[in-house]
Amino acid sequence: MTTRQSLYEGKAKIVYRTDDPEVLVAHFKDDATAFNAQKRGTILDKGHVNCTVSTRLFQYLEAQGIATHWIETTGDRDMRIQAVQIVPLEVVVRNLAAGSLCRQTGLAVGTPLDPPLVEFYYKNDELGDPLLT
Repeated sequence: MTTRQSLYEGKAKIVYRTDDPEVLVAHFKDDATAFNAQKRGTILDKGHVNCTVSTRLFQYLEAQGIATHWIETTGDRDMRIQAVQIVPLEVVVRNLAAGSLCRQTGLAVGTPLDPPLVEFYYKNDELGDPLLT
């Protein structure tokens, strides 16, 4: 299977077309962002770690009978995936107060959140990924 042109590039990965229109390649990057991509940097091997964690999560879900778009991991940062229609939703689960939550609420960094706080964001860079919940 030959990788073709880039279909999408986000903060954490690049998705490439292949010669099969139903199969894509997700390449995990070492890029790191903060403040909704206003601050950028690189973390050595971040792409490898994210690909490994994602692979294990997809394998676990598949073993539990939950279908995913993952086909196989083909390298330390690449996986073959089924082409799907993306739901532009970002889910953030917070066990400790940090980042924007502290700025918005005045909570001290590291304050335990019990039960964890679950936030849903509309994934749209132009709109700044607005909070939905």
